[in-house]
Amino acid sequence: MQIIIVGCGKVGKTLAERLSAEGHNLVVVDLSAQKVASVTDSLDVMGIVGNGASVNVLMDADIGNTDLLIAVTASDELNLLCCLIAKKASGGCQTIARVRNPLYNREIGFIKEQLGISMVINPELAAATEIARLLRFPSAIKIDTFAKGRAELLKFKLRPEFKLDGYSVMKLVSELRSDVLVCAVERGDEVFIPNGSFVLRDGDGVSIMATPQEAASFFRKVGLETHQVRNTLIVGGGTISVYLARQLLEMGIDVHIIELKPERCELLCRELPGATILNGDGTDQQFLLDEGLANAESFVAVTNLDEENLLLGLFAKKHSKAKLVAKVNRISFDDVIDSLDLGSVIYPKYLTADYIAQYVRATQNSIGSNVETLYKILDNRAEALEFYVRAESEVTETPLSELDLKPNLLICCIHRQGKVIFPRGQNRIRVGDSVIIVTTCKGFHDIRDILR
Repeated sequence: MQIIIVGCGKVGKTLAERLSAEGHNLVVVDLSAQKVASVTDSLDVMGIVGNGASVNVLMDADIGNTDLLIAVTASDELNLLCCLIAKKASGGCQTIARVRNPLYNREIGFIKEQLGISMVINPELAAATEIARLLRFPSAIKIDTFAKGRAELLKFKLRPEFKLDGYSVMKLVSELRSDVLVCAVERGDEVFIPNGSFVLRDGDGVSIMATPQEAASFFRKVGLETHQVRNTLIVGGGTISVYLARQLLEMGIDVHIIELKPERCELLCRELPGATILNGDGTDQQFLLDEGLANAESFVAVTNLDEENLLLGLFAKKHSKAKLVAKVNRISFDDVIDSLDLGSVIYPKYLTADYIAQYVRATQNSIGSNVETLYKILDNRAEALEFYVRAESEVTETPLSELDLKPNLLICCIHRQGKVIFPRGQNRIRVGDSVIIVTTCKGFHDIRDILR
């Protein structure tokens, strides 16, 4: 596809890396020559310095032959204007806008319909939704949902107290009598798509596919808490906190937010009447302890400083048994961050890139099936994809055991007419199924890509 990305900030650069690796022709546009150069010097993409809302700049970027324009500048209004002008100048290319303001979030339907924007993405709302999902199921480090929420991919760390070291995957599932599928194992710098004889070790990051009910049963059997948290202490009163608090209050969770600026506290009190707003310094250790950190069931650090969030997480880990979540914007040190064993680290930029990459793959010409859901998992070293099978092909109506599948690929789940199936060798894929796969191979666009 021919794609224009307007905005070369963190999200724009992450998107350029992701989409360039998948073979798309990219043009990046930004007012900053330095930001454009930082992308074009490292990637095989074209760069234009200018205002993405200018018709002349878009003409220079060949808008007439562009399939998709993605506007991810720091301004919601500029992103919407870029998309509107691109639609008019191109004769109808598809457009995606990043819109972050909670005010506009209530008007997304109107914006998409009246401005003709194909997709509106909100990194803060996506991050808040991810955090809320983790607080509903605190035992998991990461949760990705498929099949309209009927199946989940959950990652957890294998600890010595589970007494599962040395168990094969087959023995783990049979002895615990749980209907779950072990999809991937992360061990140090290696990622495995395991078979039944694969042996698990303490410290492994294990990803399982299960229904929400079976996942809860599995975690109970290995000795992990499965109920959602009853309270949370959030440090930072920004946009993510507003979105998150709304979702948690709807879930019946008691919410306390610590915010330094008095004027922001007043706004939060008006926006979130059900939450407790605390005016104070979230980095003051004694203040945190006085406000009940030791008894908190979850602790969320979402200030504007990555370093602050990570240090707060480490402090909370030392002084409480809370489920820990930290937000990180800069993504160049993710391997170091992972080694801190902080629990769950949320990267809004990755979430945004995942949603947009999923949309791009779903809109490419595809005869038999489209990518319905896409997640980068295991530190970006594997993908979990959901395909909707629309037509017969060489993968349908053939026993799975007879398909010549690519290596390092596992068919995890088939969603058929509301029923979730964890497939065995004799199961078959049918037209109308949603099929979920996990693989270390990259760039799948169609269900037929699973074959050698």
